[in-house]
Amino acid sequence: MAAAFLALDACTFFPDHYLVHPDRPAAGIVTWSEVVDVEPLRVHLEWARPSGAGPYPTVLVHPEGGKTADDMPGIVWDLAERGYVGVAADYERLIHGVYQRNVFAWRSDADVTAALDIVVRSPHVDPRRVGVLGFSQGGVFSLLIAAHAPERVQAVVAYYPVTDFPRWLGAQRDGFFERGAFAVVRWFFRRQSGAESDARFEAMLVAASPYYVADDLDAPVLLVHGDHDTIAPLEESQRMAARLAELGKSVELLTVPGGVHIFNCRQKDLAVAAWEATMRWLDRWLRGYTVTSGVKPP
Repeated sequence: MAAAFLALDACTFFPDHYLVHPDRPAAGIVTWSEVVDVEPLRVHLEWARPSGAGPYPTVLVHPEGGKTADDMPGIVWDLAERGYVGVAADYERLIHGVYQRNVFAWRSDADVTAALDIVVRSPHVDPRRVGVLGFSQGGVFSLLIAAHAPERVQAVVAYYPVTDFPRWLGAQRDGFFERGAFAVVRWFFRRQSGAESDARFEAMLVAASPYYVADDLDAPVLLVHGDHDTIAPLEESQRMAARLAELGKSVELLTVPGGVHIFNCRQKDLAVAAWEATMRWLDRWLRGYTVTSGVKPP
């Protein structure tokens, strides 16, 4: 994924994940790492929690494509400082006897919920108060997890996701460079899929697209998207929000004026405002707290 997206926008390959998040855990924050094999997946988790036993409301975090849980400590430390268990996840898939990164790491319903299954078993996690948060590819993952486990996810925040891969990859592009870059992306996706036919590849793209499982989403969804995003255009979230609203789901779209792809690691003022909105959303749905209520529960 990193190689493909690097062809579209080299700047996104060097994001500052600490731009608005702490660069070290606060005193009292407990951190640990975990690797769990759930064949055919290897799930890598980076945890942070407050010092007490809990259980706490919990947020499962997924990074953008090409990054791993090791790139997310600032975010999980930030969540832990605010009274959450924060846990970041990434995946490798067993292919030809070797665990390796793959765009299509998930290829079954059990794969989609593998990290969630691990997380809710922790004694520090309150399984009644679990949210998912993700960025770019991680936003796609968050929406898919919520759709595949609607009874176990209470809130979703997805930053600049691609929500309809067949449409995104098949769209007409302006300019020679953009057309060439997306041709490389499509080739890379097809190669990573291992699909034996065009029909199978298209089916895999549909399965990876949150738009087509919108009806299964029950958790309230916050979509956060910059209007200057040239990799995952704002239309990706606009169509997803419209579809969810049409289905009577709880959804809000936060459009970030001037925001580019991965703006939260590149444009500080925009990142601060988006993170504040993210925390208001999580507090509202996982802690029963809103700014106007005046009382913030533990």
